[in-house]
Amino acid sequence: MKPILQNAFAARLESLAADAVFGGRLLRKRKIASASAILSLALGFGASIAAFRLIDSLFLRPLPVAHPEQLYVLTFQDLFERQIGTRDQFEYPAFRLLRASANDQADLLAIAFATRTDLTFGSEQETERAWRQYVSGSMFREFGLKPALGRLLTEQDDVTPGADPYAVISWDYWSRRFGKDPGVIGRHFRMGNDSFEIIGVAPQGFTGTDRGTFTDIFLPNMMNVSALNGPYNGYRIYVIPKAGARLSILRDRLSAALHAYHAEEVKSWPAVRLKQERDFFVAAPVSLEPAATPRSGTQRGYRQALMILAVLVGLVLLIACANVANLMTAQAAARAREMALRISIGAGRARLMQLVLMESALIAAAASALGLAFSWWAAPFVVSKLGLPDQPVRLDLIADWRVTIFAVGLAFAVTALCGLAPALRASSISPASALKGSSSLPRARRLMHGLTAAQAAFCTFVLFVAGLFIATFEKMANQPTGFSAARVLTLECEISAALPSESLRQAVEQLRSVPGVESAALSQYALMSFNAQTAYVWANGHSPAGTWSNSTWILGISPGWFETMKMPLLAGRDFRWNDEFPKVAVVNEKFAHRYFGTESPVGRSLEVLSNEGFARSPGSNGRVAIMIVGVVPDARYEDMRLPIPATAYVPFRLLDSRSGRGSRATFLVRTKSPDPMPLARVLRQRIQAARPEIAVSNIVTQEELVQAQMTRERLLATLALFFAAVALILAAVGLYGVLNYAIVERRRELGICLALGATAGAIARRVVVSPVVMIALGAALGVTAGLDSEHYITSLLYQVKGTGAGMLAWPLVTIFGAALVASLGPVLRAVRIDPAALLRAE
Repeated sequence: MKPILQNAFAARLESLAADAVFGGRLLRKRKIASASAILSLALGFGASIAAFRLIDSLFLRPLPVAHPEQLYVLTFQDLFERQIGTRDQFEYPAFRLLRASANDQADLLAIAFATRTDLTFGSEQETERAWRQYVSGSMFREFGLKPALGRLLTEQDDVTPGADPYAVISWDYWSRRFGKDPGVIGRHFRMGNDSFEIIGVAPQGFTGTDRGTFTDIFLPNMMNVSALNGPYNGYRIYVIPKAGARLSILRDRLSAALHAYHAEEVKSWPAVRLKQERDFFVAAPVSLEPAATPRSGTQRGYRQALMILAVLVGLVLLIACANVANLMTAQAAARAREMALRISIGAGRARLMQLVLMESALIAAAASALGLAFSWWAAPFVVSKLGLPDQPVRLDLIADWRVTIFAVGLAFAVTALCGLAPALRASSISPASALKGSSSLPRARRLMHGLTAAQAAFCTFVLFVAGLFIATFEKMANQPTGFSAARVLTLECEISAALPSESLRQAVEQLRSVPGVESAALSQYALMSFNAQTAYVWANGHSPAGTWSNSTWILGISPGWFETMKMPLLAGRDFRWNDEFPKVAVVNEKFAHRYFGTESPVGRSLEVLSNEGFARSPGSNGRVAIMIVGVVPDARYEDMRLPIPATAYVPFRLLDSRSGRGSRATFLVRTKSPDPMPLARVLRQRIQAARPEIAVSNIVTQEELVQAQMTRERLLATLALFFAAVALILAAVGLYGVLNYAIVERRRELGICLALGATAGAIARRVVVSPVVMIALGAALGVTAGLDSEHYITSLLYQVKGTGAGMLAWPLVTIFGAALVASLGPVLRAVRIDPAALLRAE
């Protein structure tokens, strides 16, 4: 029995090898068709692998810690703007209370969100930026991590506030910044007013807990002194249940502790806050969610967008498979005599299917190799387009077992999709009819027409979605901002001590004196930098509605800021350097219209109760009165996707009254030259020379900040347009193959028609009617699918609401235009058939 099995196995391998050799010869013989099929599949295959690498790295891969399945994140529901959402941000005092309530049931870790920070090493004067994360001292031990060099943080490093200025750097930062220098242990760096010593390097692969961000430096929570007892809710709480602990009991304990904390917290809320929000906050439902659930800003911001992108990529791959299947069906029909002869001399139908599938496998193998190379370039390219100019998204795009299984499975699926239908078609050939030269192959035509309709449906849907993304990006890019971003340079600074107004004025004057500078000013932060301050405002008998959307937005600025941003005064005056905070304010038109209608607000007063540092006046219900001295045009503040808010500009104030420490500020400089960046070095030096307390940490143009607002929309529009073009080309190539096959199959019939006097128009109609009907059917299905999914897609888009006639027309016009171009060649070939030459050939 064993020799028989060995002989059968050897015979099967021999037949496979023979089919592979024969299939390779056929591919080399049909170079153009083979190259077209391979490149079509390679593009779809590579795009699919690239999309999966992104999704795997961002959403599927667990944290590189011991027992990630036992790691949970504490969350609670919150009522905001009358909508219920899930929050995972906590204050450190809340963490203390929660940890004490469940210390016998679980170990709790407080890990801050990763943030960019400014630091300097040794005596180096140049400030650099790095990603910093404050963590519990026990984090590395609980995560089962071992140091690559030195030692990691421990519980003893996280006991006394400000007592242990130690830092652990990541492997990636160690490699990138220090070239894996072992001498990094013991080096010091300065961050703000504190000096830290590097004591170790984290293991390779661990880059923090925020996906999309590579944390460079880990610090103990006790060194985040200003947040230990303050209102900073920048911590995420990780829960590791102890052996034998029940999640339900643990959740109940944590819920009771959090409710007690919230009950104390709402006592400090301003009375204007809605009672419904207060009651919900006190009794907020608490959950323990697996740590694998998307948490980071990158994951939440791009989750749905990447899923839609994956669908588009999958549709492009299906179009490519349908295209190749069409070409192979046509080739199988052309080889009908060959297949009939093989059957006549004893070849089984399984043997014929193996022959055709082997050809498909060779095409899929070549396409997979090219596609993998394409995906290794495409995935990092897409990642490079995410994030802000100075805050790029970083992902670990390793080829783990999930990527490998997906690639192998996709290769087999592509082989089946492309070759199964042609293989079944080839194995069902009737030798008698094929050897008689019969050209009637209705099943082949039906299969090819069906694939054409599917291609048209997929292509139309991709075009429809691409149209939505492109329209969104165009509307966002073309909407007015209310200020001029051209030629403006923003210099973000860290100011280590309180400075008087005169010192700030001198620093601004130093910048104005630089050759090539047109104007300069100072503000809390630049517009469109994702920073904001809001306040509850009373004015002209109007009270705040108690919701965030109806709050007034506040921005501290210096004299000359409106001039620098090209925002003309509509009424009143600009600020003066002797204006005190918060005595006066300049408001925008929306503020004036909301509170004063058609009346002029200049000379009138407003009262503010702020959640961001306005001092409260005794005897005035905690409000501070501010006089309005001017009105300026509306301008976008924080986000291009949000309506322009009612805004009050106040004199710039340096000192943070809550912490008593220095704060951040941004100098804005308008240059005379179109490109302001060449002046960046000179401006940095002038600021540091004028006031040593001011350290420039980041320099970026205002135009880059505006463009960064549209990063996601630009990425989606660009990729959707690219895949729409690819889908259109593949669909056109598929239609070309169908028409070309129809002409070859019906060459004799068309020649007879021409001999009998048929016109060119009649011949064209005979050739294109059936495929065009299939395209129309597929386009109708594609538009229907697009309309059905429009509500979900537009939920991601802030500017496109509803489908207009143009949105429906563009995919239909495009698909039929491509069909017209693809049909020109085959139709011209059909009408030029020479009946006499055809009869002589027969």
